Amino acid sequence: MQNCIFCKIIAGEIPSRKVFEDERILVIEDVTPQAPLHLLLIPKKHYANCLDMDAQDDEVTGYIFRKAGEIARLKGVDQSGFRIVQNNGAGVGQSVFHIHFHLLAGRSFSWPPG
Repeated sequence: MQNCIFCKIIAGEIPSRKVFEDERILVIEDVTPQAPLHLLLIPKKHYANCLDMDAQDDEVTGYIFRKAGEIARLKGVDQSGFRIVQNNGAGVGQSVFHIHFHLLAGRSFSWPPG
């Protein structure tokens, strides 16, 4: 996607603080963290949000959740707990229209969120 900031980060056109990368996803530190640990798990394939996905994309979401668990263990937040958030639409806080998942940890979170 031409003007997508995450596509530009994935392409290496914009620097980021990479935590993990492979052929399917990129994991980076959020530039405006909302918790002591705030990472973004971003599929390399562009989808505006989950409404753009179909059955052939099922594997990537499972992979992202498994990778989030692995990273939580590596970062030492698996026992204290962490939250995974994915927003769909500006009305609920999506500001970059390339699907991504927030992994947040290191502080207390209330329920319901928002």
